[in-house]
Amino acid sequence: MKYSTEKYYFDSKSLSYKKLKTKNALFFSLLKYSLSSVILASLITIILFNFIDSPKEKKLKREINNLELQYMAILKKVDQAELVLDDIQKRDDNIYRMIFGIDPIDESIRKAGFGGVNRYEQYKGYNYSDLIIESQKIIDQLQKQLFIQSKSFDEVIKLAKNKNDMLACIPAIQPISNEELSRMSSGFGRRIDPIYKTKKFHYGMDFAAPIGTPIYATGNGTIEKIKKTRSKKDYGNYILINHGYDYQSFYAHLDKVLVKKGQKVKRGDLIGHVGNTGKSTAAHLHYEVRYKREKINPINFYHSDLSPEEYEQMLFMASQENQSLD
Repeated sequence: MKYSTEKYYFDSKSLSYKKLKTKNALFFSLLKYSLSSVILASLITIILFNFIDSPKEKKLKREINNLELQYMAILKKVDQAELVLDDIQKRDDNIYRMIFGIDPIDESIRKAGFGGVNRYEQYKGYNYSDLIIESQKIIDQLQKQLFIQSKSFDEVIKLAKNKNDMLACIPAIQPISNEELSRMSSGFGRRIDPIYKTKKFHYGMDFAAPIGTPIYATGNGTIEKIKKTRSKKDYGNYILINHGYDYQSFYAHLDKVLVKKGQKVKRGDLIGHVGNTGKSTAAHLHYEVRYKREKINPINFYHSDLSPEEYEQMLFMASQENQSLD
Protein backbone atom coordinates (compact mmCIF):
# COMPACT_ATOMS: atom_id res chain seq x y z
CA MET A 1 0.00 0.00 0.00
CA LYS A 2 1.49 3.32 -1.17
CA TYR A 3 1.24 6.52 0.80
CA SER A 4 1.06 9.94 -0.75
CA THR A 5 3.97 12.29 0.03
CA GLU A 6 1.87 15.34 -0.74
CA LYS A 7 1.00 17.58 2.16
CA TYR A 8 -2.18 19.50 2.79
CA TYR A 9 -3.28 22.28 5.05
CA PHE A 10 -6.72 23.43 6.26
CA ASP A 11 -7.84 26.75 4.80
CA SER A 12 -10.05 28.38 7.38
CA LYS A 13 -11.53 30.82 4.87
CA SER A 14 -12.71 28.18 2.40
CA LEU A 15 -13.13 25.55 5.17
CA SER A 16 -11.31 23.03 2.99
CA TYR A 17 -7.99 21.30 2.67
CA LYS A 18 -5.55 22.63 0.07
CA LYS A 19 -2.39 21.17 -1.32
CA LEU A 20 0.75 22.65 0.17
CA LYS A 21 3.25 23.85 -2.51
CA THR A 22 6.66 22.24 -2.47
CA LYS A 23 10.01 23.93 -3.02
CA ASN A 24 10.14 22.68 -6.63
CA ALA A 25 6.74 24.12 -7.42
CA LEU A 26 7.76 27.39 -5.83
CA PHE A 27 11.00 27.43 -7.86
CA PHE A 28 9.19 26.87 -11.15
CA SER A 29 6.68 29.57 -10.29
CA LEU A 30 9.50 32.01 -9.63
CA LEU A 31 11.30 30.91 -12.83
CA LYS A 32 8.14 31.42 -14.87
CA TYR A 33 7.67 34.88 -13.38
CA SER A 34 11.33 35.80 -14.00
CA LEU A 35 11.22 34.63 -17.63
CA SER A 36 8.04 36.57 -18.22
CA SER A 37 9.67 39.67 -16.76
CA VAL A 38 12.82 39.23 -18.91
CA ILE A 39 10.78 38.76 -22.11
CA LEU A 40 8.64 41.77 -21.31
CA ALA A 41 11.71 43.89 -20.55
CA SER A 42 13.37 42.73 -23.82
CA LEU A 43 10.30 43.67 -25.83
CA ILE A 44 10.19 47.09 -24.21
CA THR A 45 13.93 47.59 -24.88
CA ILE A 46 13.57 46.56 -28.55
CA ILE A 47 10.66 48.96 -29.01
CA LEU A 48 12.54 51.80 -27.33
CA PHE A 49 15.78 51.29 -29.30
CA ASN A 50 14.18 50.65 -32.71
CA PHE A 51 11.09 52.82 -32.82
CA ILE A 52 11.68 55.64 -30.37
CA ASP A 53 14.78 57.85 -30.75
CA SER A 54 16.60 59.17 -27.77
CA PRO A 55 17.46 62.91 -27.68
CA LYS A 56 21.06 62.03 -28.58
CA GLU A 57 19.94 59.94 -31.56
CA LYS A 58 17.63 62.71 -32.74
CA LYS A 59 20.53 65.15 -32.63
CA LEU A 60 22.78 62.76 -34.57
CA LYS A 61 20.10 62.24 -37.23
CA ARG A 62 19.74 66.00 -37.67
CA GLU A 63 23.49 66.32 -38.08
CA ILE A 64 23.58 63.50 -40.64
CA ASN A 65 20.73 65.09 -42.62
CA ASN A 66 22.56 68.42 -42.56
CA LEU A 67 25.81 66.77 -43.72
CA GLU A 68 23.96 65.08 -46.59
CA LEU A 69 22.50 68.43 -47.67
CA GLN A 70 25.94 70.05 -47.50
CA TYR A 71 27.42 67.18 -49.48
CA MET A 72 24.82 67.58 -52.24
CA ALA A 73 25.49 71.34 -52.34
CA ILE A 74 29.23 70.70 -52.68
CA LEU A 75 28.62 68.20 -55.50
CA LYS A 76 26.51 70.81 -57.30
CA LYS A 77 29.33 73.35 -57.01
CA VAL A 78 31.82 70.76 -58.28
CA ASP A 79 29.56 70.11 -61.29
CA GLN A 80 29.47 73.85 -62.00
CA ALA A 81 33.26 74.03 -61.70
CA GLU A 82 33.59 71.13 -64.16
CA LEU A 83 31.36 72.97 -66.66
CA VAL A 84 33.49 76.12 -66.39
CA LEU A 85 36.68 74.08 -66.73
CA ASP A 86 35.26 72.26 -69.75
CA ASP A 87 34.54 75.62 -71.41
CA ILE A 88 38.10 76.80 -70.67
CA GLN A 89 39.51 73.58 -72.14
CA LYS A 90 37.46 73.99 -75.33
CA ARG A 91 38.63 77.55 -75.76
CA ASP A 92 42.21 76.50 -75.09
CA ASP A 93 42.14 73.72 -77.70
CA ASN A 94 40.03 75.47 -80.35
CA ILE A 95 41.15 79.08 -79.98
CA TYR A 96 44.35 79.78 -78.07
CA ARG A 97 46.35 76.74 -79.16
CA MET A 98 45.02 76.99 -82.73
CA ILE A 99 46.09 80.63 -82.92
CA PHE A 100 49.69 79.66 -82.27
CA GLY A 101 49.58 76.49 -84.34
CA ILE A 102 49.84 74.14 -81.35
CA ASP A 103 48.09 70.78 -81.39
CA PRO A 104 45.15 70.48 -78.96
CA ILE A 105 45.76 68.50 -75.78
CA ASP A 106 44.51 64.95 -76.28
CA GLU A 107 41.30 64.12 -74.42
CA SER A 108 42.90 60.96 -72.99
CA ILE A 109 45.50 63.15 -71.26
CA ARG A 110 42.99 65.65 -69.89
CA LYS A 111 40.65 62.93 -68.56
CA ALA A 112 43.26 60.36 -67.50
CA GLY A 113 42.71 58.60 -64.19
CA PHE A 114 45.09 57.88 -61.31
CA GLY A 115 47.22 54.82 -60.76
CA GLY A 116 47.71 52.84 -57.56
CA VAL A 117 45.22 50.39 -56.06
CA ASN A 118 45.82 51.64 -52.50
CA ARG A 119 45.35 55.34 -53.25
CA TYR A 120 42.06 55.48 -51.33
CA GLU A 121 42.78 52.72 -48.78
CA GLN A 122 42.68 55.21 -45.88
CA TYR A 123 39.01 55.98 -46.58
CA LYS A 124 37.82 52.37 -46.33
CA GLY A 125 36.15 50.77 -43.31
CA TYR A 126 33.57 53.49 -42.60
CA ASN A 127 29.80 53.57 -43.01
CA TYR A 128 30.09 56.05 -45.89
CA SER A 129 33.38 54.81 -47.37
CA ASP A 130 31.99 54.53 -50.92
CA LEU A 131 30.68 58.09 -50.77
CA ILE A 132 33.96 59.45 -49.40
CA ILE A 133 36.08 57.59 -51.97
CA GLU A 134 33.89 58.69 -54.91
CA SER A 135 34.04 62.32 -53.75
CA GLN A 136 37.80 62.17 -53.40
CA LYS A 137 38.13 60.73 -56.91
CA ILE A 138 36.08 63.61 -58.37
CA ILE A 139 38.20 66.20 -56.55
CA ASP A 140 41.46 64.51 -57.60
CA GLN A 141 40.31 64.43 -61.24
CA LEU A 142 39.39 68.11 -61.12
CA GLN A 143 42.73 69.04 -59.57
CA LYS A 144 44.61 67.10 -62.24
CA GLN A 145 42.69 68.77 -65.07
CA LEU A 146 43.35 72.18 -63.51
CA PHE A 147 47.07 71.38 -63.31
CA ILE A 148 47.18 70.31 -66.98
CA GLN A 149 45.24 73.45 -68.00
CA SER A 150 47.60 75.64 -65.98
CA LYS A 151 50.59 74.13 -67.78
CA SER A 152 48.88 74.64 -71.14
CA PHE A 153 48.28 78.32 -70.38
CA ASP A 154 51.93 78.68 -69.36
CA GLU A 155 52.85 77.39 -72.82
CA VAL A 156 50.40 79.73 -74.57
CA ILE A 157 51.58 82.76 -72.55
CA LYS A 158 55.17 81.96 -73.48
CA LEU A 159 54.25 81.89 -77.18
CA ALA A 160 52.15 85.06 -76.87
CA LYS A 161 55.06 87.18 -75.67
CA ASN A 162 56.26 89.58 -78.35
CA LYS A 163 53.40 88.50 -80.67
CA ASN A 164 51.04 91.42 -80.16
CA ASP A 165 50.85 92.06 -83.89
CA MET A 166 49.81 88.46 -84.57
CA LEU A 167 47.10 88.61 -81.90
CA ALA A 168 45.77 91.87 -83.38
CA CYS A 169 45.55 90.35 -86.86
CA ILE A 170 43.82 87.05 -86.13
CA PRO A 171 39.96 87.28 -86.36
CA ALA A 172 38.65 87.54 -82.80
CA ILE A 173 35.30 89.36 -82.75
CA GLN A 174 31.86 89.03 -84.33
CA PRO A 175 31.52 90.79 -87.69
CA ILE A 176 28.18 92.26 -86.56
CA SER A 177 27.61 93.90 -83.19
CA ASN A 178 25.05 91.71 -81.48
CA GLU A 179 25.11 91.41 -77.71
CA GLU A 180 21.97 89.29 -77.59
CA LEU A 181 23.23 86.83 -80.24
CA SER A 182 19.72 86.78 -81.72
CA ARG A 183 20.95 87.38 -85.26
CA MET A 184 22.97 84.18 -85.62
CA SER A 185 20.68 82.07 -87.81
CA SER A 186 22.84 79.28 -89.22
CA GLY A 187 26.16 77.75 -88.21
CA PHE A 188 29.08 75.82 -89.68
CA GLY A 189 28.25 72.28 -90.83
CA ARG A 190 25.65 70.35 -92.80
CA ARG A 191 22.56 72.50 -93.37
CA ILE A 192 19.48 72.51 -95.60
CA ASP A 193 19.94 74.54 -98.80
CA PRO A 194 17.18 77.19 -98.94
CA ILE A 195 16.78 76.84 -102.72
CA TYR A 196 17.26 73.13 -103.44
CA LYS A 197 16.05 71.87 -100.00
CA THR A 198 18.85 69.32 -99.82
CA LYS A 199 21.55 68.97 -97.18
CA LYS A 200 24.95 70.34 -98.04
CA PHE A 201 27.92 71.63 -96.09
CA HIS A 202 27.67 75.25 -94.98
CA TYR A 203 31.21 76.65 -94.66
CA GLY A 204 30.44 79.74 -92.59
CA MET A 205 27.97 81.38 -90.24
CA ASP A 206 24.90 83.37 -91.28
CA PHE A 207 23.93 86.46 -89.28
CA ALA A 208 20.40 87.61 -90.11
CA ALA A 209 20.16 91.42 -89.90
CA PRO A 210 18.34 94.29 -91.62
CA ILE A 211 19.82 95.69 -94.82
CA GLY A 212 22.29 98.44 -93.92
CA THR A 213 23.47 96.90 -90.64
CA PRO A 214 27.20 97.77 -90.15
CA ILE A 215 29.81 95.05 -90.77
CA TYR A 216 33.20 95.26 -89.03
CA ALA A 217 36.62 93.79 -89.80
CA THR A 218 37.32 91.03 -87.27
CA GLY A 219 41.09 91.55 -87.26
CA ASN A 220 43.85 93.74 -88.64
CA GLY A 221 44.69 93.05 -92.29
CA THR A 222 44.64 94.05 -95.92
CA ILE A 223 41.67 93.96 -98.30
CA GLU A 224 42.72 91.16 -100.63
CA LYS A 225 39.65 90.98 -102.85
CA ILE A 226 36.28 92.67 -103.31
CA LYS A 227 33.40 91.98 -105.65
CA LYS A 228 30.47 94.15 -106.62
CA THR A 229 27.82 92.50 -108.76
CA ARG A 230 24.10 92.48 -109.46
CA SER A 231 24.14 88.75 -110.12
CA LYS A 232 21.70 86.58 -108.18
CA LYS A 233 24.26 83.79 -108.05
CA ASP A 234 26.87 82.80 -105.51
CA TYR A 235 27.92 85.29 -102.81
CA GLY A 236 26.88 88.56 -104.45
CA ASN A 237 28.90 91.54 -103.16
CA TYR A 238 31.70 90.35 -100.90
CA ILE A 239 34.99 91.26 -99.19
CA LEU A 240 38.01 89.04 -98.50
CA ILE A 241 40.54 90.25 -95.91
CA ASN A 242 44.05 88.80 -95.64
CA HIS A 243 45.14 89.00 -91.99
CA GLY A 244 48.55 87.43 -92.46
CA TYR A 245 49.78 84.49 -90.43
CA ASP A 246 47.79 82.25 -92.87
CA TYR A 247 44.41 83.72 -91.78
CA GLN A 248 41.66 85.22 -93.96
CA SER A 249 38.10 86.37 -93.29
CA PHE A 250 35.25 86.49 -95.82
CA TYR A 251 32.08 88.66 -95.80
CA ALA A 252 29.33 87.97 -98.37
CA HIS A 253 25.89 89.14 -99.63
CA LEU A 254 26.72 92.77 -98.80
CA ASP A 255 24.53 95.69 -99.77
CA LYS A 256 27.44 98.14 -99.79
CA VAL A 257 31.22 97.65 -99.88
CA LEU A 258 32.98 100.54 -98.13
CA VAL A 259 36.64 99.54 -98.70
CA LYS A 260 38.98 99.17 -101.66
CA LYS A 261 41.36 96.41 -102.69
CA GLY A 262 44.76 96.83 -101.02
CA GLN A 263 43.37 99.02 -98.23
CA LYS A 264 44.70 98.44 -94.69
CA VAL A 265 42.06 97.87 -92.02
CA LYS A 266 42.10 97.31 -88.28
CA ARG A 267 39.89 95.17 -86.09
CA GLY A 268 36.58 96.96 -85.57
CA ASP A 269 36.81 99.12 -88.72
CA LEU A 270 33.57 99.54 -90.67
CA ILE A 271 33.96 97.75 -94.03
CA GLY A 272 30.42 97.37 -95.40
CA HIS A 273 26.70 96.95 -94.83
CA VAL A 274 24.50 93.86 -94.63
CA GLY A 275 22.57 93.11 -97.81
CA ASN A 276 20.63 90.49 -99.74
CA THR A 277 22.74 90.13 -102.88
CA GLY A 278 23.69 86.95 -104.75
CA LYS A 279 22.08 83.60 -103.89
CA SER A 280 20.36 84.80 -100.73
CA THR A 281 16.81 84.27 -99.43
CA ALA A 282 16.87 87.04 -96.80
CA ALA A 283 19.00 89.93 -95.66
CA HIS A 284 22.01 88.53 -93.83
CA LEU A 285 25.79 88.35 -93.64
CA HIS A 286 27.57 85.12 -94.59
CA TYR A 287 30.87 85.08 -92.66
CA GLU A 288 33.84 82.71 -92.99
CA VAL A 289 37.25 82.27 -91.37
CA ARG A 290 39.98 80.55 -93.38
CA TYR A 291 43.30 79.18 -92.15
CA LYS A 292 45.89 78.16 -94.74
CA ARG A 293 43.12 78.57 -97.34
CA GLU A 294 40.96 76.00 -95.55
CA LYS A 295 37.53 77.08 -94.29
CA ILE A 296 37.23 76.50 -90.53
CA ASN A 297 34.47 77.02 -87.98
CA PRO A 298 34.17 80.76 -87.11
CA ILE A 299 32.59 79.85 -83.74
CA ASN A 300 36.12 79.43 -82.37
CA PHE A 301 37.05 83.06 -83.10
CA TYR A 302 34.67 85.14 -80.97
CA HIS A 303 36.69 84.97 -77.77
CA SER A 304 37.38 88.69 -77.53
CA ASP A 305 33.81 89.90 -77.09
CA LEU A 306 31.79 86.98 -75.67
CA SER A 307 31.38 85.91 -72.05
CA PRO A 308 31.44 82.15 -71.24
CA GLU A 309 27.62 82.17 -71.04
CA GLU A 310 27.26 83.97 -74.39
CA TYR A 311 29.82 81.63 -75.95
CA GLU A 312 27.84 78.58 -74.75
CA GLN A 313 24.66 80.08 -76.17
CA MET A 314 26.41 80.75 -79.48
CA LEU A 315 27.67 77.13 -79.56
CA PHE A 316 24.13 75.85 -79.02
CA MET A 317 22.64 78.07 -81.71
CA ALA A 318 25.39 77.23 -84.21
CA SER A 319 24.92 73.48 -83.67
CA GLN A 320 21.26 73.47 -84.75
CA GLU A 321 20.74 71.71 -88.10
CA ASN A 322 18.45 74.33 -89.57
CA GLN A 323 18.14 75.94 -92.99
CA SER A 324 20.89 78.30 -94.13
CA LEU A 325 20.08 81.62 -95.82
CA ASP A 326 22.33 81.08 -98.86
